[in-house]
Amino acid sequence: MKQFSPKGVCSRNISFEVIDGKVATVKFEGGCNGNLQGISRLVEGMAVESVIEKLKGIKCGFKQTSCPDQLAKALEESI
Repeated sequence: MKQFSPKGVCSRNISFEVIDGKVATVKFEGGCNGNLQGISRLVEGMAVESVIEKLKGIKCGFKQTSCPDQLAKALEESI
């Protein structure tokens, strides 16, 4: 599992695994538990590029980023 420390959001850590170009597992530590569990389940099995395309640039309230955007950044750094 790879680890990513998100910046500017409530979650403190994102753990994820990519197998054969697809997101296999995603776990957020901290943040909005229910929403982040939902996002994790929705992206599992998806191609990394598709997840990045869908989540990149999402903002949370007045913040310039969000947990989904940070996941996209984590995945970008992994490829």
